Amino acid sequence: MQITTDGRNKKVKSILVTLPKPDSEKSPYFELAKKYNLKIDFRSFIHVEGVPAKEFRKEKINPADFTAVIFTSRNAVDHFFRICEEMRQEVSPDMKYFCISETIALYLQKYIQYRKRKIFFGKQTAADLAEVLKKHVSETFLYPCSDVAAEETQKFLQVNGYNYKSAVLFHTVCSDLSDLAEVYYDIIAFFSPSSIQSLYMNFPDFQQNATRIAAFGASTYKAVVERNLILDIPAPTPNAPSMTMAIEQYIKIVNK
Repeated sequence: MQITTDGRNKKVKSILVTLPKPDSEKSPYFELAKKYNLKIDFRSFIHVEGVPAKEFRKEKINPADFTAVIFTSRNAVDHFFRICEEMRQEVSPDMKYFCISETIALYLQKYIQYRKRKIFFGKQTAADLAEVLKKHVSETFLYPCSDVAAEETQKFLQVNGYNYKSAVLFHTVCSDLSDLAEVYYDIIAFFSPSSIQSLYMNFPDFQQNATRIAAFGASTYKAVVERNLILDIPAPTPNAPSMTMAIEQYIKIVNK
């Protein structure tokens, strides 16, 4: 892993977050911008396109054949219920839901009566669900995912011998970023390898120069290093479990 040197520790005035703009004004990003007088912009480097039911049927996967679902993103939740609706498959009220985090578990309220369903959640990874899953080894799990599904989740399920099936319900597609060609930011925050891929799809000759790179998660770290970029701000860390916390700790050092 490449780590920043002191010569790169310049004052931060602008940040590009490669995610959609938060719906709530209470987002920690807005608080960060106000606290340190920063310009923070949001721009999703990737977007998802759902797999049509006609195409999905070719996989011969019937949601009704499973007793439990594992969700690792809100996209997975949206497209699971979308595909069930398109296939006219009624989701059993006895279906069990295992979510990677409480945030995703609460998002299920968009589609089901939360208190009347069997819902379990971990802290952030499939491994966090280990103790809960051990109590449900007899379940048949459906894992809705994209065409670039997290390998760590599938590896965990496979290594631990769970009876599961991956279902690709949406594709991750690089967004058009041509309008950013002449725009410069002190920090660019990435959250997935796909976002790094999108950067180079749009700007094959991208040069990092003085731009600081923030990356969330091991797979994103790896993508940064494989592109020979300098990783300035890794997250999560024991002292900074979120991206905003990691960025703030960095700013406290360089914006003195």
